Amino acid sequence: MFFTVDFRHPEAAVLTLMDRDLRQACGEAASAIGLEVEVKEFWYFPPTPFHPDLVAAVRAAAAAQGYPHQEIISGAGHDAVYLARVAPSAMIFVPCVGGISHNEIEDAKPADLTAGCNVLLNAGLARANTPSDKADQISADPGSVDPTVDF
Repeated sequence: MFFTVDFRHPEAAVLTLMDRDLRQACGEAASAIGLEVEVKEFWYFPPTPFHPDLVAAVRAAAAAQGYPHQEIISGAGHDAVYLARVAPSAMIFVPCVGGISHNEIEDAKPADLTAGCNVLLNAGLARANTPSDKADQISADPGSVDPTVDF
């Protein structure tokens, strides 16, 4: 049998504990029925914090337009994960029909895509109007919080 497990958590120490517990549970389950088990880690993304000021700008843009929103933690390998290593970053997610994303049948409603674009536009405009000393401060410290915003 082959299966995958995708752990996501904003704290690396908790991810380590989750991995340990999974390995232990698999070993115990296999041992109880006389089987061997092999658990391999083949992909790891460390928790990637997004910049709190950018997250706040996204949150404020969604709220100002009356869009329902929630903060979520994305542990996926989005481009923003790599960008956050060198520049302040945040992400905006929009809902997909049936909750299916990263799949060829992914389908987002035009109204949700429009909302996401409006949030991006307004968050960008808000940041563009930030005094340069604050923007320079953000560039010097690209992140410390990992929530993103979902509609």
